[in-house]
Amino acid sequence: MSKKGYWMAMVEVTDPENYPLYIAANKAAFDKYGAKFLTRGGQSSSPEGSSGNRHVIIEFESYAVALACFHSPEYQAALKFRRLYSTSHFAIVEGA
Repeated sequence: MSKKGYWMAMVEVTDPENYPLYIAANKAAFDKYGAKFLTRGGQSSSPEGSSGNRHVIIEFESYAVALACFHSPEYQAALKFRRLYSTSHFAIVEGA
């Protein structure tokens, strides 16, 4: 049985008015690759330094699927919006 894959992002939304364009655009990729949001925004605290104002953890069936989603044409089109309207620390990791 393969281990799950996760996207982890600490995002600083720099243009809250336009950031929803990214959220709308990423839906096609996330639907196609079976993304399951474990966190998406919500309350947070940063007891050890700055970590952005939006935190996201997304679960995928496997690490390979998580990578495929990121590299897909659907997500790459959405990524342009994320990079326009925010900055982030982002990682794709294999689950335990």
